[in-house]
Amino acid sequence: MRSILLSSYGGETAAQVADSPLPQAGPGQVLVRVRAAGINALDWKVREGYVRDAFPLDLPAVLGIELAGIVEAVGPGTTRLRTGDRVMGPLGGLGAYAELAVVDAAKLARTPARLGDVDAAAVPVAALAAWQSLHFTGPVRPGMRVLVHGAAGALGGFAVQFARQAGAFVAATAAARDMDYVRSLGADQVVDYRSQRFEDSVRDIDLVLAYVGGEVIDRSWQVLKPTGAIVGTASPEILARTPASRQGHWFVMQPDAVLLEKLATEVAAGALKSRIGEVVGFADIPAAIERNRVGARSGKVVADFLR
Repeated sequence: MRSILLSSYGGETAAQVADSPLPQAGPGQVLVRVRAAGINALDWKVREGYVRDAFPLDLPAVLGIELAGIVEAVGPGTTRLRTGDRVMGPLGGLGAYAELAVVDAAKLARTPARLGDVDAAAVPVAALAAWQSLHFTGPVRPGMRVLVHGAAGALGGFAVQFARQAGAFVAATAAARDMDYVRSLGADQVVDYRSQRFEDSVRDIDLVLAYVGGEVIDRSWQVLKPTGAIVGTASPEILARTPASRQGHWFVMQPDAVLLEKLATEVAAGALKSRIGEVVGFADIPAAIERNRVGARSGKVVADFLR
């Protein structure tokens, strides 16, 4: 089968279209015929070995962490899903960039009938990570003040909507071209990060969701209440960037099929907005991973395996 294979850590050419052995579903697993897969920032970080300590791999490895497709076969003891079911979800590991993927059945949600495979592949990681990171340090209550960095991305876009639904005041950073879109998601205050310093106008924040890393984290302590917290998803570096007596957390998304099915139903019904910024074909996945590395993206990049 075709796959996007990482044989050694490196740059853009380290991930290549290659042939891989056909997998077989084991106990509690299903074999999925992949129709579409979401492209994530974690892809290039895995490719270059930046997160090899947190996510050790036995190379060669098939990249890709989320998918949408059709159950082709079920493993022993698997009763929740059946052959022919349309499914979507995170793998909780790698292997989505292949024509066939083996996934633990418990990690997959059934795809709503009104949600196409490309749209479905844009939801699992972004929606689950946004929900879980928002509530990572405790429930978000009405009146709390939340700052979302990277609000125009797939993850940030969901986070803005979830925070607004919870009754929080939502501040956000985005590029000028995306400010109206972020406002449409429910942000109360949007700062153009390229022309303004957010710390000059954002104040008294209870929770910062840092979906970008680097010096943005360092600057965010200025806008945070003494009792507030920063939750970061971009890199474990947030732990080293947390001053003494402050709350800085590195967050890693966990599969949750029940929550994903609920959120996907809301996307299908139009109650949640999910923005796709680019759709590529299977052979273009390595180049799309590199584009994700070199520049911020608006919305989700999805690979359509039928293109």
